[in-house]
Amino acid sequence: MRKRLLLIGSLIAMATLLSGCFEINEPITSESEGIWNSFFVYPLSFLITYIAEGVFNEAFGAAIVIVTVLLRILILPLNVKQLKSSQAMQLIQPELKEIREKYSSKDAQTQQKLQQETMALFQRHGVNPLAGCLPIIAQMPILIAFYHAIVRTDEIAEHSFLWFALGEPSIILAIITFATTFIQQKIMMAGTPAADNPQMQIMLYLLPVMIGAFALFFPAALALYWVVGNFFMIAQTLLIRRPMMREFEKNNGGSNK
Repeated sequence: MRKRLLLIGSLIAMATLLSGCFEINEPITSESEGIWNSFFVYPLSFLITYIAEGVFNEAFGAAIVIVTVLLRILILPLNVKQLKSSQAMQLIQPELKEIREKYSSKDAQTQQKLQQETMALFQRHGVNPLAGCLPIIAQMPILIAFYHAIVRTDEIAEHSFLWFALGEPSIILAIITFATTFIQQKIMMAGTPAADNPQMQIMLYLLPVMIGAFALFFPAALALYWVVGNFFMIAQTLLIRRPMMREFEKNNGGSNK
């Protein structure tokens, strides 16, 4: 629940930043000054332009797909860590429930003992409750820099990809963004305690609606980044979760004992 709230808060902050807190009318070039421009925005703009013009004959949409995959590979270790922590948290739920029932009293001494036993359980199984927040924190500056690279690189706005103009919003792509975000969240929650949590069920729909709404008003190039990233995350989760769960159960003696 905490991770979903952090993500929604980050998206709201991102929308505020993208909608007017930064001046984004100035085209990005190698002469653009400032740490943000020099180390975040321009490298992405240069990479997209280089791949589009040097590999795909000015197919900027294809270049955005490639750069998105490269960025996802870059933060893959954080996502794997998130999946491992999420899976481990799922498997220790019976033990965690026993500890909470054992120390259900609200007095300070009992609550301190509850925290100690909980942390010991986390350490014993290699669970980091904050690991799920790392990919979210890492993706926010990347997403904002990606948006800047898109709107401040004139060549991107002048090109189309498939059926949509990269510099204009696309209703169809926004719907695909909503759908793939929903599928990704559904797969991530499958088989976890969150799947039966009414609050998490609300988040399951709220988050895709928010991202789909953003995609409806921002340039289609940014929605393309979201869609490709969602497909990457879906494939990653399906390919990694099952073998990871078998390994965890093997290393922990069959888990829920």
